[in-house]
Amino acid sequence: MLPAAVVSDAASAAVPTPSKGCAMLYIGIDLGTSAVKLLLMDGEGSIKNIVSKEYPLEFPRPGWSQQNPEDWRRAVLEGVPELLRGFDAGQVAGIGAGGQMHGLVVLDKDGNVIRPAILWNDGRTAKEVDYLNGVVGREKLSRLTANIAFAGFTAPKILWMREHEPELFARIDKIMLPKDYINYILTGVHCTDFSDASGMLLLDVEHKRWSREMLELCGVSEAQMPRLFESYEAVGTLKPDVAEKLGLPERVVVCAGAGDNAAAAVGTGTVGGGACNISLGTSGTIFISSEKFGVDPNNALHAFAHADGYYHLMGCMLSAASCNKWLMDDIFNTQDYAGEQAGITPDKLGSNHVYFLPYLMGERSPINDTNARGAFVGMTMDTSRADLTQAVLEGVAFAIRDCFEVAKSLGIHIERSKICGGGAKSPLWQSIMANILNIQLDIPESEQGPGMGGAMLAMVACGRYPSVADACEKLVRTAGTVKPDPEAAARYEARYQQFKRLYPALKGVFAAMNG
Repeated sequence: MLPAAVVSDAASAAVPTPSKGCAMLYIGIDLGTSAVKLLLMDGEGSIKNIVSKEYPLEFPRPGWSQQNPEDWRRAVLEGVPELLRGFDAGQVAGIGAGGQMHGLVVLDKDGNVIRPAILWNDGRTAKEVDYLNGVVGREKLSRLTANIAFAGFTAPKILWMREHEPELFARIDKIMLPKDYINYILTGVHCTDFSDASGMLLLDVEHKRWSREMLELCGVSEAQMPRLFESYEAVGTLKPDVAEKLGLPERVVVCAGAGDNAAAAVGTGTVGGGACNISLGTSGTIFISSEKFGVDPNNALHAFAHADGYYHLMGCMLSAASCNKWLMDDIFNTQDYAGEQAGITPDKLGSNHVYFLPYLMGERSPINDTNARGAFVGMTMDTSRADLTQAVLEGVAFAIRDCFEVAKSLGIHIERSKICGGGAKSPLWQSIMANILNIQLDIPESEQGPGMGGAMLAMVACGRYPSVADACEKLVRTAGTVKPDPEAAARYEARYQQFKRLYPALKGVFAAMNG
């Protein structure tokens, strides 16, 4: 049995127990790639308000992706007072954040951001990844961290910065992840949680401690790294000046929070052993929770700690709903996503003659190839807009199926899964996904995965619920289930076998195109 919410010694003296005489409120922060979404929820799971604040994303070179952490700070500090408008801020008991993973945030000794954060979907570290996997060796990395190097992970970014920005690297006093920067702004505590830290390639995931050998290899010390917490642990309370800006009491508890996928899994009730969640956000993931630590021998799936205190396996593709956004916004120049999908009727599922490879930012799981690129294959003179739209939705689902197949090869049997994220709002995409995977998909009543998960973790930190599993049991509800159609699933099975041949055929072409 896991312990109930535990408050670490350093924070316990500063964390009061909220009054149980009134209905308390909890704030969930979903620090995404394009916006932060703030959620206000009561202890019974009723969402009272939602506020979203967008910020820019920088692509200084092809394949590079970065962001200014100051934009995150400003968005949260401006968004929380707006979120609380019309509510009693004195009832807010806790704050929990789920955030984009892997981003490298570095501060100097005065707490100032040294450079823009290098994000999870940045592909500049191909050389560093090759060094880690090829010279240090996959077997050693897996032994030390339970994972191999991927371009999006944090350790390759640190090596890149040491090589290309040595003067900035020498100024590093604190290393953290995106949502940890928000917690630092709120509390002044330099911290992270095990789920988010798992994606840095610096954590001994099995034993939940920093790998001294990996830190030494990257040229950083444990003193520069954040203190480790379980996601549901309290790390501190609001700094007086921040509390004043937000209009909140200083006693508000801030928990460690989680990486966005682990937070979304909590928000969908994907905890304990053998549960599955598929997320169709900017990136796409398949998330399989486990009560035991385990590693994919081929390292195609990530082995990470989970926000419930246990572990999970995860496959992550870099471009999911962002592929459809790219096609709609940049190619078709339309915001009418539903209108573009309207002509794709059930009889067309599994019968499209066009394929799409969804590797617009390179790819992570399971192919681990920064050179991979997006491609339409099979277009003819009669190819229509609807065909291209359908191909994009199917291509993302086929790529999720690639990760699904890895899980099956490990003896993991999945008959049904939760599904969340912006792309999961599309009934058509739900149906395509159910048929391509040939499993039932449960639609959560709330679509606010990471934000809701963050608020639920805050509830556990505040003692509202004794454990994450208990919070999920009480708060997560299913709105409906999408079942596969046997005939469509059979057609998609044949098409998936064709899809599997496309990337291997183009792999060498992609490498040559990228020098």
